[in-house]
Amino acid sequence: MFENLQDKLDRAFKVLKGQGSITEINVAETMKEIRKALLDADVNYKTAKSFTDQVKEKALGANVLTSISPGQLLTKIMNDELAALMGGEATELDLKNNPTIILIAGLNGAGKTTFTGKLALHLKSKGKKPLMVAGDVYRPAAVDQLQVLGEQVGVPVYANKESKDPVAIALEGIAEGKKNNNNVIIVDTAGRLSIDEALMNEISEVKAQTKPHEILFVVDSMTGQDAVNTAKVFNDRLDFTGVVLTKLDGDTRGGAALSIKSVVDKPIKFIGTGEKMEALDVFYPDRMASRILGMGDVVSLVERAQQQFDEKQAAELQKKIRKNKFDFNDFYGQIQQIKKMGNMKDLMGMIPGVGKMMKNVDIDDDAFKGVESIIQSMTPFERENPDAIQQSRKLRIAKGSGNKLEDVTKLLKQFEDMRKVMKQFSNPAAAAKMMRNMPKMPQR
Repeated sequence: MFENLQDKLDRAFKVLKGQGSITEINVAETMKEIRKALLDADVNYKTAKSFTDQVKEKALGANVLTSISPGQLLTKIMNDELAALMGGEATELDLKNNPTIILIAGLNGAGKTTFTGKLALHLKSKGKKPLMVAGDVYRPAAVDQLQVLGEQVGVPVYANKESKDPVAIALEGIAEGKKNNNNVIIVDTAGRLSIDEALMNEISEVKAQTKPHEILFVVDSMTGQDAVNTAKVFNDRLDFTGVVLTKLDGDTRGGAALSIKSVVDKPIKFIGTGEKMEALDVFYPDRMASRILGMGDVVSLVERAQQQFDEKQAAELQKKIRKNKFDFNDFYGQIQQIKKMGNMKDLMGMIPGVGKMMKNVDIDDDAFKGVESIIQSMTPFERENPDAIQQSRKLRIAKGSGNKLEDVTKLLKQFEDMRKVMKQFSNPAAAAKMMRNMPKMPQR
């Protein structure tokens, strides 16, 4: 996410490296490089100029403490200004109405239908009872796609394949939701390959008739300034309440995320970070600013983990670890939960400092595939009793999983080492003793 922009901003900050103070000259040179970096990221020109002027003004007006380098001070100012540029703070959905009607708008290919499914799952996880309405009557298989997604996330879908009237379908869906006590009704709508008058008239009529409480404009973040221009046209007609940026896990330059708030003055509410239905995050401008500057986002990482790991299940797992009963069934379950958190490179990028190290490393989302195939080739007895896996069993597992014998042996050794460490750290006294016995680092 935003790797090219991160790289260029890093180079811009090097202008101040080794400087003893912030001056008009070195700040001007740094701002020139930052402005170029933003324009390369397809940020709106006026936005980029206004942003760098503001950063420069704050940098020149700041007192540099002796304990802080000019580069560190500018990074702090950049972080605050980037967060402000993208909205300052997270903006929640307005869900106080019962039912709350949410209208989804945007062009074809932006990911509206997929987002509709993701949003339904997100709201369901918050204790809501959503209904999705299949209002795209033009795109082939759009209704079928939403119904498949509905089954996938366990949320009902209202569809009327006989009708070609999007307004009527939306009203029928809302009536169905009220009848079934759905407290959130999400209406998916048709898009076009480009903005046209028929599309704008139709979506305006759907809005007028359904009177939605939230209108979310879904935009493909990989389209940069085109996304911002499209958002402006839609906002002029719909006065939408928020923006959704999809495909942020792709090769996005960042222009849409950085420009859209300043151009349409509407908050970014959600970001799509992958193809999985769980890959939807509430947009936090301050966290995104930290990620753009390569400082990670530990808070979001922890929140994703909390969403996937059940407290009761974790307590039971802790008991098994203490008794050294952690087995391959538990290990396999943990892998599945980690995979639900998002793609591996995105997760690594949330750890401070790691994102920069991993920028040229290709991390396959199937990184666990080999381990999973080995575990799946074990018998139920072997999964529950890893110590019983001797040579003959290893040979059979290797053959069954399509791996080499040494791969199976290596996994068993790593698993055993992991069990020992987990058992030690599950006992506070033993963990403290182990920490005390660690070799001391030489003093400088």
